[in-house]
Amino acid sequence: MKIINKIRLLNFKKFETFEVSFDNEINLLIGDNESGKSTILMALDLVMRGSRHKVETIGLDYLFNTKAIDDFLKSDRILNKLPELRIELYLNEQNNEITNGKNNLDKKPSDGVRLICKPNEEYSESIKDVLKKPECLFPFEYYSISFTTFNDIPYNGYNKHLKHILIDNSLTSNEYAMKEYVRDIYNSKILNTSEKFQHQHEYRNYKEEFKNKAFKHINERLENDYKFAIKSNSKSNVESDLIIYEGDISIDNKGKGKQSIIKTSLALSKSGEDFDAVLLEEPENHLSHSNMKKLIQEVVKSTGKQIFVATHSDLVSTRLDLRKSILLNSSSENRVKLKDLPEDTSKFFIKAPDNNILEFILSDKVILVEGDAEFILLEALYKKKTGKSLTENNIHVISVGGTSFPRYLDIAKLLGLKTAVITDNDKNYKQNITDRYSKYSKDNISIFADKEDKEDKRYTFEICIYEDNINICEELFSANRRKLSVQEYMLKDKAEVAYQLLENKSKELEIPEYIDSAFEWIND
Repeated sequence: MKIINKIRLLNFKKFETFEVSFDNEINLLIGDNESGKSTILMALDLVMRGSRHKVETIGLDYLFNTKAIDDFLKSDRILNKLPELRIELYLNEQNNEITNGKNNLDKKPSDGVRLICKPNEEYSESIKDVLKKPECLFPFEYYSISFTTFNDIPYNGYNKHLKHILIDNSLTSNEYAMKEYVRDIYNSKILNTSEKFQHQHEYRNYKEEFKNKAFKHINERLENDYKFAIKSNSKSNVESDLIIYEGDISIDNKGKGKQSIIKTSLALSKSGEDFDAVLLEEPENHLSHSNMKKLIQEVVKSTGKQIFVATHSDLVSTRLDLRKSILLNSSSENRVKLKDLPEDTSKFFIKAPDNNILEFILSDKVILVEGDAEFILLEALYKKKTGKSLTENNIHVISVGGTSFPRYLDIAKLLGLKTAVITDNDKNYKQNITDRYSKYSKDNISIFADKEDKEDKRYTFEICIYEDNINICEELFSANRRKLSVQEYMLKDKAEVAYQLLENKSKELEIPEYIDSAFEWIND
């Protein structure tokens, strides 16, 4: 089994430079929009496919890093300073005479393959003339596109070194994407080039035979030298006319969700072991929750191939093991890997109910709360304190349940994510706060709970709200308490109480001191 150990990018789309190593089995590319998830999948696809035509179809102006282009055009525009585009895949093979060499960005002997787009030396004089023009455009037309191994041996789509398939569920209804998928499945089953040529020849023979029999009489009725025939060019061959059926229905006539399931299952099945790599672009698209779980099981069961998944889904990222994650951010070219996450925390998220883990991971600053009541009121309390909304200050509030706090803090500690925890002291501040969170004493993590423990009165959020706003609470809830004290009523119907406070008294509420301190800290 061939494994991609690492990818390096130079001037490719959003990345001026980029490097990341991969897991041998599953790699989860997680990030917000424009963070580079799809860019990495595209880079993998282009190099493994070895198709110059595909690069030309996409266009170098689309693939080149725009900053590299702009910087060059603003410079003295010297020929030998023209930027290059490179994608390099470092493989696990050792000392393969074809793929091993020093022709890579690391300048060290390694096995690998690469795509290079650079100025074509044959057109140096023409390029110089273009660069002399006062309002010159970048000379993409004079760039060469080459696929070579690290030993500088060329390859293409017919003699490529890795078999792979890209399943892009964002393009399910795209006819070209469907044809490309079917063609990849077909080619994975071809034993050798000879068998492929045999299919092409026989298919052409069948079309010729059909033309001679079916059109014989109708062509005799045409005047002059006109006649009907069947297309037999490169765009109308056995591969272009292929489709896959499930039962008696072609998969392109299935619903989008069903297409996603069929395509992914077929690529990951035992019969798909011909692939070295499977690339999944947003597998959650068009799938119901139950079908998503089925697809995840297909990925978990799959063996014998390296899998790359770009996703926005909490369910996908947690069920496939967060330690396999590569985190990307739209505002940075950096990446963070979660391979050092404690095993028990990773297993917790695999087994836990659906959660907001991606919202947490991709936030700038986070406040974790443990219940619906805190979540409902926190926005209003924050706005009273600062005059701004949480969103304006790039703060996310996530309700995760108090017992889950340490799991999220394991991630915050690893990522350096600024995280405030607002929690209850539950009548024992030392045990439930000081001791429990002692290992999270980091600059980016702070725990906030009420420290007053006289008679163990202020042990939970609702009681702190009552103690600091007695008149408001008595006025609002006395009629509803049903033989309970107002305080007992507030503890019994926490979410409803919080909603009523939000709707009727949010601007008048006094903020408990520990919550006020959390707001100051998160904005410091």
